[in-house]
Amino acid sequence: MLTIGAASAAQAERSRVLLQDGQTRIDVIVDGKADGEGDAIVLLPSSQRGSDDLDAVAEQLAARGMRVLRPQPRGFGASRGEMKDLTLHVLAQDVAATIRQLGAGRAIVAGHAYGHYVARVADLDHPQLVRGVVMLASASANADATLPKALDVAADSAQPEALRLDALRRAFFATGNDPRPWLEGWQPELAALYRKAAKTPARATWWPVSHAPVLDLQGEDDPWRPRASASEVKEVLKEKATVVVIPHASHALPVEQPEAVAKVIAEWAASIAR
Repeated sequence: MLTIGAASAAQAERSRVLLQDGQTRIDVIVDGKADGEGDAIVLLPSSQRGSDDLDAVAEQLAARGMRVLRPQPRGFGASRGEMKDLTLHVLAQDVAATIRQLGAGRAIVAGHAYGHYVARVADLDHPQLVRGVVMLASASANADATLPKALDVAADSAQPEALRLDALRRAFFATGNDPRPWLEGWQPELAALYRKAAKTPARATWWPVSHAPVLDLQGEDDPWRPRASASEVKEVLKEKATVVVIPHASHALPVEQPEAVAKVIAEWAASIAR
């Protein structure tokens, strides 16, 4: 384990750590209390984006006493590992290594959008390490089939800015929330690899199963999660699932409403078994 960056004075409890897990290197942003102190939570970013997106919600969670671990996905930051046969099982193994080495062996795993696939499979493969799962702006299987095209336009820096902003407003940001920060930070060259990885294991393998309690945290204006689908997780997981809807937020939920997201997560975390 190698600490590769210290926090600024304004972020006195943020550091950056490189973990080694076999041949895999995992670049982890750490916010909050010293190793082994505070409830650990792993935050995973959305498709084609890095864990830096979650700076604001990480700061809020750390301020509430949690130890926040943000492993960068493979290919982002300094994270490196085999990409040829990438699957959700492989990505979940990176989460497991992070929890073992930095989370005192047990943590809540919160995944934003694509990241919730990884969080759910981490619970499936490593139940002894996962205390709870947070689904942040998870998409419904019945979401508008044209939304992935909007994602591709938003991520493509070769497209005119006006088109990209329109795509961001349509697919990610509620009316009145500023999409401009998401003009930067995309890595579309990794899109095909990660989309392929999402197919293994098949959704039917992990969707109806959860060993840990699940918080289904939704943006009220999220087109990927139409209001008609608001209870779909609860219907499958029953008492294991808690549903909370945050107003004035879309698919970029933790970026749009970091304080509200952190408050709900921290209160829910305090209510579940350690």
